[in-house]
Amino acid sequence: MTTFRCLLLAILTFALAPAMAWAGSAAIIIDARTGKVLSAENPDTLNHPASLTKMMSLYLTFEALHRGTIHWDTPIKVSKTAAAKPPMRLGLKAGMKLTVREAVLGMIVRSGNDTAAAMAEKLGGTEAKFAQAMTRKARQLGMSRTVFINASGLPASAQVTTARDMSTLAIALMRDFPKEYRLFATQSFVFRGRKVRGHNNLMYRYDGMDGIKTGYTNASGFNLVSAVRDGNRRVVGVVLGGRTAKSRDNRMAALLDRHLGKASNAGSRALVATVKTRAPVEVVALGASDVPLPFAAPKRQGRDAVAALIASSHSTIRAERPAVMNELENTADISPAGAWQIQISAAPTQEAARALLAQARSVAGHTLKSASPYTEAVGNGAATVYRARFVGFGSRDEADAACDWLKRHSYDCMLLPARG
Repeated sequence: MTTFRCLLLAILTFALAPAMAWAGSAAIIIDARTGKVLSAENPDTLNHPASLTKMMSLYLTFEALHRGTIHWDTPIKVSKTAAAKPPMRLGLKAGMKLTVREAVLGMIVRSGNDTAAAMAEKLGGTEAKFAQAMTRKARQLGMSRTVFINASGLPASAQVTTARDMSTLAIALMRDFPKEYRLFATQSFVFRGRKVRGHNNLMYRYDGMDGIKTGYTNASGFNLVSAVRDGNRRVVGVVLGGRTAKSRDNRMAALLDRHLGKASNAGSRALVATVKTRAPVEVVALGASDVPLPFAAPKRQGRDAVAALIASSHSTIRAERPAVMNELENTADISPAGAWQIQISAAPTQEAARALLAQARSVAGHTLKSASPYTEAVGNGAATVYRARFVGFGSRDEADAACDWLKRHSYDCMLLPARG
């Protein structure tokens, strides 16, 4: 009997080992000239982007520079909120000013969360509004499964992406802003008299690599997006969920070594346009409407959407999974009569609306303790949107207080009267 148990344990260990070793791990190598996938592992599995998020913050910054909304020397005043962001940081202090150029280099070289937040507030008014613009731009670029909650990549359970989406963003940066993209090769810069060094170590030792971004949180593991030029060949690689920075870098190098030679060697200089970019997202005008802007999320149905949203292999975030899971699954579809409500947003899918409610609930805590999350479909067919609301407040004063709190913490909020 003992021998049988040992044999059974060995079989189970062998069967589960690959899943355990690679849970949450994803990678993709793409020919940037043709769009051909040269190698892929879990390319559409949702993971947390960590500081890869700053790639989109930089995309919107470059877009604003080209529109003339800002210039390289435009000053950015640092708020207390931005200055208080946890590491990585450039070391900004509340009230100080830095230029757009310094903020861009701070995001690229130092991966400063404080600089990303300061830029977001400059362009969007609040970081939350800027994150909505980031998600809208992601959809325009064809990043169908990415949701941004903040500008830096600091932990947020609903902030997710995929290896494929990150490769799309990397190619978009190279294609749409070729001059600005060169900044991703910056190894160091001087800020306020001190030398700030980067930590994209693989770029400094891999021949032909010219960017672009690293990322890490406990929830995401070690992430990396790389771009390599070899003659006429142009390749983008993404590795998500690495266990260590060294293993992540080694895996990227091995994938590039194995697949770079498969890329097209044609003389064309053009990069693939996977999805044509529509009109720029006007982040500076986000606060013009009193109706909360749509919030997008990966288009999955039913329980798959819930599972996808919280997908991650890292035991360090297991504690947050049940709360998010329960919040999404228990969101009501029938509004109680005779109770005050508040609306924080509207989304193109019910799953997206539920995800936003879960995120707000996790932040607000006791402020929304007596309310219930609720989604309401409005419109027909492709024009349907889902209102994201909290319902069941006992009085107008209680609902109004919750709205005030949310607004002070960069959320949109509309007070709605009791029904029936």
